[in-house]
Amino acid sequence: MRERAGSVRRFPLASQRHLPQSARPMRASWESRYQLAVVCADLAVILGVVITVNVLVGASTAWHAGVFAVLTLTAVFVGLGGARAWSVAVLGHGAEEFRRLYRGLFTAIVLLAMGGFAFGLEGLRPWVFLAVPAMALIDFPVRYLLRRLLHKRRQVGRCLLPVLAAGGVDTVKDLIDRTRKAPHQGWRVEAVCTTDGLGTGPDGRVDTVPVVGRIEDVAEQVHRGGYRVVAVTADAYWTPKRLQRLAWQLESTSAELVVAPVLMEVAGPRLNVTGVHGMPLLRLSAPAFTGARRVVKEVMDRVGGTVLVALLSPFLAAISLSIKFNDGGPVFYRQRRIGKDGKAFTMIKFRTMVPDAHAQRLHLLAMNEAEGPLFKMRKDPRVTRIGAVLRRFSMDELPQLFNVISGSMSLVGPRPPLPEETERYSSDARRRLLVKPGLTGLWQVSGRSDLPWEEAVRLDLRYVEDWSLALDALIMWKTVRAVLKGQGAY
Repeated sequence: MRERAGSVRRFPLASQRHLPQSARPMRASWESRYQLAVVCADLAVILGVVITVNVLVGASTAWHAGVFAVLTLTAVFVGLGGARAWSVAVLGHGAEEFRRLYRGLFTAIVLLAMGGFAFGLEGLRPWVFLAVPAMALIDFPVRYLLRRLLHKRRQVGRCLLPVLAAGGVDTVKDLIDRTRKAPHQGWRVEAVCTTDGLGTGPDGRVDTVPVVGRIEDVAEQVHRGGYRVVAVTADAYWTPKRLQRLAWQLESTSAELVVAPVLMEVAGPRLNVTGVHGMPLLRLSAPAFTGARRVVKEVMDRVGGTVLVALLSPFLAAISLSIKFNDGGPVFYRQRRIGKDGKAFTMIKFRTMVPDAHAQRLHLLAMNEAEGPLFKMRKDPRVTRIGAVLRRFSMDELPQLFNVISGSMSLVGPRPPLPEETERYSSDARRRLLVKPGLTGLWQVSGRSDLPWEEAVRLDLRYVEDWSLALDALIMWKTVRAVLKGQGAY
């Protein structure tokens, strides 16, 4: 039963059912073990490359070889240390871990190059242009594999940081829902503080998470419960002074204070923290639809598409012959799609359906399993046997490389929509047309046809808003795994 207005409700000491699952030290043991694993993996890669380059390149004397090796090791450790590439705060989630690794190794290259130029050490060139780049080529995948192992543990509820959420019931519930949908981010909301200390149900909880007090009790609960993250969500209670006071109160704990802006779903390089006379502000830069980075992306699309076509040409020829010999119909399926700025283009795919598939669609509309303007069926009777295999591993999409080379598509971008889909677009969804559609994208690595329409739109809009070359590289990397798993492909 709810308390009467103005009455005082006393909260008992946090019981075992309100505390995190186990007593935790300043840092959970798995965090230290994971950090140690990352450091050891980096050291193994660095030392392995140094020894290999030393053997392959060599030097005029053993003394020179030892000096160059020591200089390289010193530069790498200084670079990684200065970039804080081993900080627990960034390991295992987000792109910041890889950005710091990149900055650290790039700093090492700069230090070695400047040292070699200043002291006339010609023998440093192989270490600048071979050793450190080799470290990057090996260490980035190693870091990614370690992260994958960590994420697998998080999928089964292990290696998660205990979170105390504090804010309005609705915003706290939204945070709980998001953390459960994305356990790889490493958060588990284990307790909640709300405005009045009450939950949403008769059990006094918020979506099965116990309410341990009012918002003003947050610091006290952290001292009792040992939470690692305090997530502040929107509520009228919060003022700049109260947030500052909470930050001061948490300084003596292991808890990290995280404040959710909640005003917009924008992240990545466009969002920066700045200040005016001590007032923190979130500065949102405009999306980069033109400029040097877009030129780089355009060049990478054309070059990358050409290289992939050259490498895959025997494979493309084999698929073409299989389709032709199967039923004698055309090899390619051409379809009108809508590209950048609403301009129509002809998209090319390997044909995976019977030749008169489009005419049969009218009789199948009642069995449509997709949401919104899409048409999808898990067991579409129009799909041929060879087409089913091609769809299972997304091989039917490979001819779109010719669209990439011609400039109508990009390697990475939103899903290319049909004209009838764009006619039903809302104003939000129409922002997908600000960039070129892609051969792959966030939709491809997040479930493809299994995604609800609203989620597919949200992912495409997130790509448009937060685009960067680093995000493109990450999507391309994840596409390989998504294709091999075949999830959502039908």
